[in-house]
Amino acid sequence: MDSSFPTRKIIHVDMDAFYASVEQHDDPSLKGKPIAVGGEHRGVVSAASYEARKYGVRSAMPSKTAKEKCPHIIFVPPRFARYKEISKQIREIFHEYTDLVEPLSLDEAYLDVTENKKDIESANQIAKEIRQKIFEQTGLTASAGISVNKFLAKVASDINKPNGQKTIHPDRIESFLEELPVEKFYGVGKVTANKMFSLGIYKGKDLKKKSLEELVRLFGKSGGYYYNVVRGIHNSEVKPHRIQKSVAVERTFFEDLFDDQEINDKLEHLSQELHQRLQKNNILGRALTLKIKYKDFSLFTRSFTKEDYFTSPEQYFNTGKKLWELRPFDKPVRLLGLSLSHLNTEEKKQVSIQLKIPFEEFENQ
Repeated sequence: MDSSFPTRKIIHVDMDAFYASVEQHDDPSLKGKPIAVGGEHRGVVSAASYEARKYGVRSAMPSKTAKEKCPHIIFVPPRFARYKEISKQIREIFHEYTDLVEPLSLDEAYLDVTENKKDIESANQIAKEIRQKIFEQTGLTASAGISVNKFLAKVASDINKPNGQKTIHPDRIESFLEELPVEKFYGVGKVTANKMFSLGIYKGKDLKKKSLEELVRLFGKSGGYYYNVVRGIHNSEVKPHRIQKSVAVERTFFEDLFDDQEINDKLEHLSQELHQRLQKNNILGRALTLKIKYKDFSLFTRSFTKEDYFTSPEQYFNTGKKLWELRPFDKPVRLLGLSLSHLNTEEKKQVSIQLKIPFEEFENQ
């Protein structure tokens, strides 16, 4: 790790299956059962309980697919007001320790506890206290990752999930990253991981052998990001007041699409997912952009801006279809995306909910 970068004490706290856990806590009859938060018919899964995940059910999965994977799954409609209420309680706990809190969404956040309000030297101890207080006040469990930067803390928080934590000490960063499977690196999605596998890159030590020039040639601007993080370098600060400029959802397809009905189905799913992300953080926007990446990697984007805000998945879907009709080419599609900008966050100065990482393209995981 480059010693020229400042050493911080960063905690990433991530609630365990947050929406689903809230529903199981509030309705004890759901405990121990596979549940999905979302619409049973014509929708996508917002969250899945750990019992449902055992069957392969994941967030952003079409409800129909979730039902096929787990026929006895129980669908529960989302209650975003309740999730926000609990999220507020959790953030109040965070602020007992530090004001350097950067929320990524309702259920996860970064905390910089290098200097903290309780003068506790051990970030590991702070994470334990926070997780215990969350459980005592909400009845829910959280996992945490602790290290010297946001990237490492984020990776660490997944290791002992659910209801656990992991500290990556400065003197163990190099050995930890060298043995970490590349698909576990935050920012490496399924498509990129498969490309790395095809190049013989399976662990951090394989990635570390590649030069900066080679990684940039292979992965574009994301190559520089991979080159740095495999060496433990990620100098992004915890920023509690960043303003979000846009919200985007994208899908890269394993098989290229050409049929209009398939495109409509994908646009409908993307519209539902976009709406849920916006609802989750009380965000509205006026400009919708359709992104199309073709089989030959050529890119087309087209936007439509309203005078008032978009408010429903039907509006995103209908506008997306009209933008699709304006496409210049009829050729196979490998990626579709919808994004919303001109957000009310710019007017309300809301807290940012996304970690800025230079992806070549966004990959849902």
